[in-house]
Amino acid sequence: MRISGFSMGRNVSKLYYPIRESIMSALPLVDEFVFALGKGEEDDNTRELIESIGSPKIRIIDTEWDLEAYPRGMEHAHQTDIAREACGGDWLLYLQADEVLHEEDHPQIRRRCEELLNKPDVEGLLFDYLHFWGDYEHYQKSHGWYKHEIRIVRNDPDIHSFESAQSFRRIPNFDGRSYRKHEGTHKLKVARAGARIFHYGWVRPPHYMKTKIRHLNTNHRGSAEANRLDATTLPEFDYGPLDRLAVFKDTHPAVMRDKIASFDWGDKLQQSGKPNPMRAPHKHEKTKYRIVTALEQMLGGREIGGHKNYELLDES
Repeated sequence: MRISGFSMGRNVSKLYYPIRESIMSALPLVDEFVFALGKGEEDDNTRELIESIGSPKIRIIDTEWDLEAYPRGMEHAHQTDIAREACGGDWLLYLQADEVLHEEDHPQIRRRCEELLNKPDVEGLLFDYLHFWGDYEHYQKSHGWYKHEIRIVRNDPDIHSFESAQSFRRIPNFDGRSYRKHEGTHKLKVARAGARIFHYGWVRPPHYMKTKIRHLNTNHRGSAEANRLDATTLPEFDYGPLDRLAVFKDTHPAVMRDKIASFDWGDKLQQSGKPNPMRAPHKHEKTKYRIVTALEQMLGGREIGGHKNYELLDES
């Protein structure tokens, strides 16, 4: 059994993504790791960061992004597919540039891949998510934050990245462009991986967070709309009061040790109090989400409603 790892990105290092840590967290588990590297800005050193890992398992594919051909975030899915199609494993492990595996979960992930390899009805594996917010001590348990997502899929040519690359779907006779088309697509049948994804996409200095959001808005809405939105925001991203979030009391992946040690923006975070009325409230600060979140916690964490882009098999 072979496992391939894959990912993609552009301007990754200059936007404070933990790309080196992400790839390193997967290397002990995979036979190869393919990264589709989009041509970035001159001050980005993503290639140097990846190459500094020094692993013969890593292969970089140079790409050009075309936001006109793949608008509304679909270039993310397109780039993900480029990396996926270059993989040769039986199972394909996808990590976005801000997602990290915990070394304690490696044996469980391999075990699940081995025991499900000859069960063709299982098309992917579902991971549990920890979404960190602001710093490395707080994470989101609010309604509206996805608690699970597919991060391992079979090496099947009909399985493609979907929408803006959050997940995957089976898309027969795919035209190579329509990543947001639902008609004729099928949710993947998945089993639980019994492992975690540590998501650090919302942990970066406030000025980096604002820049990241602007880049994402450009990829999803176009540069004109991104410029308009950028002009209406505060000088730096405001994470809001952190005492409304869950406190993380477990261990982070070992590869994150140096990244966490470099944390130096605590003085720019609001530990308690009321949200800034001069900005739009974050989702988890809105009353309706706080009510639903409280109900979910009373139900032991069971989700109320919400879209699931997968079919969880009973035997999993």
